[in-house]
Amino acid sequence: MNMEDLYQLYRQYPDVQTDTRKIKENEFFFALKGPNFNGNTFAQKAVDAGAAKVVIDEAAYEIPGKTILVPDVLQALQQLAAHHRALFNFPVVAITGSNGKTTTKELIHAVLSTTYKTYTTEGNLNNHIGVPLTLLKIKDDAQMAVIEMGANHLEEIRGYCTIARPTHGLITNAGKAHLEGFGSVEGVKKGKGELYDFLRGRGDGTAFVMWDYDYLRDMSRGIARIVRYGTTDADVAGHAAGQRSFLTVELERPFPTLISTQLVGDYNLPNVLAAVAVGSHFNIAAERIKAAIENYAPSNSRSQLLEKGSNKIILDAYNANPSSMKLAIENLVKMESAQKILVLGAMAEMGAETGAEHQRMIELIEQHSWSDVILVGKPFEPYKDRFRYFETSGHAAAWFGDHRPQNTLLLVKGSRSTQMEKVLDNL
Repeated sequence: MNMEDLYQLYRQYPDVQTDTRKIKENEFFFALKGPNFNGNTFAQKAVDAGAAKVVIDEAAYEIPGKTILVPDVLQALQQLAAHHRALFNFPVVAITGSNGKTTTKELIHAVLSTTYKTYTTEGNLNNHIGVPLTLLKIKDDAQMAVIEMGANHLEEIRGYCTIARPTHGLITNAGKAHLEGFGSVEGVKKGKGELYDFLRGRGDGTAFVMWDYDYLRDMSRGIARIVRYGTTDADVAGHAAGQRSFLTVELERPFPTLISTQLVGDYNLPNVLAAVAVGSHFNIAAERIKAAIENYAPSNSRSQLLEKGSNKIILDAYNANPSSMKLAIENLVKMESAQKILVLGAMAEMGAETGAEHQRMIELIEQHSWSDVILVGKPFEPYKDRFRYFETSGHAAAWFGDHRPQNTLLLVKGSRSTQMEKVLDNL
């Protein structure tokens, strides 16, 4: 079957699914393969669940009238998404970076949605499957799209750009994340910079650039249009106003105002400024930009401030790398509380730098006074004689069951693999 025929089937059955557990009547199922499963084996189950058509790449699983045999299901999904994207003539904003890209994406989506019908990445479905699925959810009423792109190795962002073909782009930052795949911080910059490369190659691309970061200034050179945001010397400028539980932004340009967010930590300042920059670029009224940012409430363990009994908990446990963990710890230092406890899970995908990066985190912790420090995960085991150590978050949760803090401010942070949110059960 050629791509045009496949696309016509998609237009007939526009709801695409890759998980048989979520299939609804008349959806288009793509039988993807993974390291531990073969989606082809679920073809019959998908049909039984109501799938109208099933795309497979192994003839042994053909079902007459229901299956479509292609050389490779993943490639077919990506090519279908690229074909669909080629028909758009509205702005597509791509977002990548080491830290803050999901929060930035959510803020930008909130702002754009006040004025335009805007589609965006759901959750953090930002990989080789999530990017095409996001594009295929875009309907004919779309006026804007915001696509999040995650990556842990070189050439990944480049590949997503060939599918999504962004007209506008934003790199939140390039720090110590996924060093195992990128090899170094310079590798991270090169990988994230593939978005800038694509925009530069378009000839008419627009980049929203955090002007405080010299390396992003350098990386963005040659892009046709650059919208600058930052604390000084930028088209959109502002700073964090005072030490409060939630970030308040004093915006100076393009419209003077105070924006009272529901985000914890000054490290979210660039994310807020980015949303203002994108909204202003697309001529959204100042009062709408302000209201959208103020009404956005984080979820899914990202910069959430929770209250449990007499305790306040900063839950930032969706992911962690040396850059984001350092910022989170430094933010806790600045917050007012007589008692503070760090609850930190190990950082994943550090590769050969695992030991050195965890050592640096210990050195940072030791520069300040804490009521207690709880470390979770094998990379922190060498420091069990200095701080309280547990192999898993479940063990840490059990300890909290017997030692419940009171009137305490806690930071709970770690990589997704450590599941640090489990400690909340006993706080």
